[in-house]
Order: sequence, then structure tokens, then C-alpha cells
Amino acid sequence: MTDRVPVLLNAASGPGSEPDDAAVRAAFAAAGCGVDIARLDSERLDAQVTEALRARPSTLVAGGGDGTVAAVASQLVDGDTALGVLPLGTLNHFAKDLGIPLELDSAVRVVADGRRTCVDVGELRAGNSGARVFLNNSSLGLYPRIVSARDEAQHRLHLGKWPALVRATWHALRDSRSFDVRLDVDGETLQRRTPFVFIGNNHYTLQGFAAGSRPRLDEGVLSVYVLRPQTLFGFLRLALRAMLGRVSPDQDFEAFTAGELRVECSRAQVEVALDGEVASFDTPLQYRLRPRALQVLVPATGDGSR
Repeated sequence: MTDRVPVLLNAASGPGSEPDDAAVRAAFAAAGCGVDIARLDSERLDAQVTEALRARPSTLVAGGGDGTVAAVASQLVDGDTALGVLPLGTLNHFAKDLGIPLELDSAVRVVADGRRTCVDVGELRAGNSGARVFLNNSSLGLYPRIVSARDEAQHRLHLGKWPALVRATWHALRDSRSFDVRLDVDGETLQRRTPFVFIGNNHYTLQGFAAGSRPRLDEGVLSVYVLRPQTLFGFLRLALRAMLGRVSPDQDFEAFTAGELRVECSRAQVEVALDGEVASFDTPLQYRLRPRALQVLVPATGDGSR
């Protein structure tokens, strides 16, 4: 790659040891690339991506967590510009599932090598709002409540991210409200009462050390998991089994696959998580899978499948 590489950097997404601009420039220089860095502003993020795309770059790099990467990727879907990823967030699920290394120099070399593959993305449409893209997953119920409570604890109580998350999770589990939901899964209608609905972009591994990861990102399916109602003790037991990679689909939840999914709730608006970012949406919610709609740069051993 010889052109200067545009990099949109949201280093504040990370856990506190983010590289500065000079370190990013040095990593690209060592890989033989010039770089143009722009610091992302959450208030102007969409406009900044649009501005970066005016030059029709062959690659646009997003540096940050999963939410930042998904926000940049949403404008690259069905386009000719490939997404490069610098995983600077806390969890970096998308990068890990693609085999992109978490170290800055190694991730930059993946961008410089320019090896492209196409992966699936999930899409959510709700009410009159436009389509929202997600790279990892979307969910309703328990998880969006935990994220909202975590953010409130961070701002109101000035707690760190992890203490705030522990506090929010404990309070949510103590008040694990279930809700009625109607799911239209590829034309089949299901009525359920559940505390949590999870919609994944492709299949998630649920057993063993690889639990929570995806073997591939180009299967062309949404994975839908509907948690069975639980007591507080049941949630704690489930959390322990999840940490040990021993979650039981038969015992803990129902699992489906779909190309399209419609979700109806009794409430006119619901909180929905998309790649860890929470927003309110009008119901019903319309999900679909967009096969191989995003070009992304991957290492030689990562091509959307493992």
C-alpha cells in the first residue's frame, strides 16, 4: 500500500493505555505507509466519516472499540472502500473474531498488507429511523439495562468502567424483569416471555474456551438466542457456567437462526444495544442479515472464517 492511509482515531475507547498520534504515525511509517489521522468527535462522527470518504480512499481505518468500528463501517457497507481496524477498545470482539492482532504494530501491518475479505453485517430498522448496522450483535432487555446503568454510575457516581459495570450488573440481576415478546423468525411466529433477546451476526460459540467468539463471519445467518426466565440464583449459576464455557442451550435459552427477524414488544419504545452502544427505538424492530456486504482488511490467516 503506497497511498496515505486515512485513520479515524477514537483512542478514548480503550482501557487507559491508548497510543498517541505519534505512536500511530510511527507504526505506519515502519510498515511503509504515510498516514492522515483525524480524532473522532462523538457529536460529529458520521460527518467525519463522510468527509473522509469524499477522497474515495481504497481503505479507511477505524481505531477504537467495537462501537467506533461499527459506526465507521456503517458507511462502508456495499462500497469499494475496505475497513481497516486498529483494536483500541476494551473488548475488541470484531477484531478478535477476524484474527486481527491487538498489538498496534501488528494491526498496522495487517492494514499495510491490504488483504481484503468480505464479511456479513447485521441491520436493524425501527419505525421511521434509518437502517443501523451492527458487526457483532444486538440485544434487548437485560444487557441494554446493564449498559445504561453502567454509564449512569460512571457519570453520576464517578466510578471507573469496571466498578460501574459490576454495580450495574448486580442491580440488574436483582431486578431481572422479563417482558413479553413476539418474534417472527423467517415467517414463523413465536410468543415468548424473557429477560433477554440476543441477535448475533452469524453463529456464536457457546461451549469451551472459545465461548463468545464466532468461527466465521460469512455464514449468512442471524443467530437468535432467547433466554429463559431466571431467578437471581439462576442468573448467578448461569454466569458461572458461562465463564466455564458450559452454557446449555436446552437448559438456559432457545436458539434459532434466521435471515430476517421481526421483534414486537408491548411497549412503543425499547432500549436496544448495538455493538455495545444503547439507544431507544420505536417498535417493531426489523432485523436482517446482509451477506458479505463489508470489505475488511484481515491477516493472511483471517478471512472471515476460522
